[in-house]
Amino acid sequence: MPWMFLWHNSSAEMADNYEAAEGKDHKKKTKTLGIELKNFLLSIVPHIEPAVINNPNSKHETLSAVEVTQWSQSLAALLSTQCGQVAFREFLKSEFSDENIDFWLACEDYKKTQSDHLHVKADKIYMEFVQSDAIRQINIDFHTRKTTAQKAQNPTPSSFDEAQKLVYILMEKDSYPRFLKSRFYLNLLSKVQCNSLK
Repeated sequence: MPWMFLWHNSSAEMADNYEAAEGKDHKKKTKTLGIELKNFLLSIVPHIEPAVINNPNSKHETLSAVEVTQWSQSLAALLSTQCGQVAFREFLKSEFSDENIDFWLACEDYKKTQSDHLHVKADKIYMEFVQSDAIRQINIDFHTRKTTAQKAQNPTPSSFDEAQKLVYILMEKDSYPRFLKSRFYLNLLSKVQCNSLK
């Protein structure tokens, strides 16, 4: 019997150790994700250096406090800049809804496509975002999904306009206000404002 008691203690200790290790792994993953996000933000925040500011051919794109502040005026203002798109996409990624901006951007690119390439791009967008079993399915109603599917079969530059408009409205009413209130945006805004004062 003493052997069973010892075995039971060892099992309980092992379970406690496993749970503690699992908790530490979760904390490490969360901390690592936070560090990666912080590093990403710091990489797009301007490093106020005369060489970067004065060199128009510099590949190092910097953010200004004015630009980041303008993002709060409208979703259109946010999406009008490359850095705004990247920042909003990173935020949406943290909410597991980055398919919305990716679809919207794919539609913007699709509208600029030459007519002989429309069919290939239409198929790709439809299969990735619109079809009912798409891996990155966007949140649109049945009617819009059906009409978009029909339009994608005989593509024109406006084939995805209705679905794109719905996704834009969804981002504007839902994700965009949360983005403006998020730590992600507020920390970035604070950082660029502090850098502009230096």
